[in-house]
Amino acid sequence: MNQISHFQMTGTPIGDLTLVRRGSALSALYMQEHRHQPDESTFGPREESATGVLGEAVRQLREYFHGERRTFDLPLDPTGTDFQQRVWAQLRAIPYGRTRSYGDLARALGSAGASRAVGLANGRNPISIVVPCHRVIGANGAMTGFGGGIERKVWLLDHERETLGDEGDVGSGRGGTQQMLDLPR
Repeated sequence: MNQISHFQMTGTPIGDLTLVRRGSALSALYMQEHRHQPDESTFGPREESATGVLGEAVRQLREYFHGERRTFDLPLDPTGTDFQQRVWAQLRAIPYGRTRSYGDLARALGSAGASRAVGLANGRNPISIVVPCHRVIGANGAMTGFGGGIERKVWLLDHERETLGDEGDVGSGRGGTQQMLDLPR
């Protein structure tokens, strides 16, 4: 039986985010102009007050954006194929401030030649940031596609790198990506 979804909006340094819950689990997190975002009519009624899983998600996102949270502890219920679910599980295993390539993820799944399929599944991740698809980069270190836009991907990676200081490997020490952004810091 399908449960009715509900949604809430929250403002962040990278713009408004739409959080969607199904039952008592977070099922989606979309950015403004998010690629692969379904029609808003599928989100169900809007919840005006931050309670339950949506309230907890808002709280944890605030902590993340303030540099106080490195992992999320939320019940998740993303809709996807078995393969997509396996890819998204691998995304959750990428540590804060670290990056992996599509090939790295394919090898971790036992399918070294599936980089393209991993990329497609990564692009369909419905719970951005919490399921950190922004931490996946090209094999050559290039910033590749991201549902919320490359500028937001770079912002998120820079944010994590800056929070970690010398602990992280985001940007491979190249730095300087922040000035390319047209987003508030």
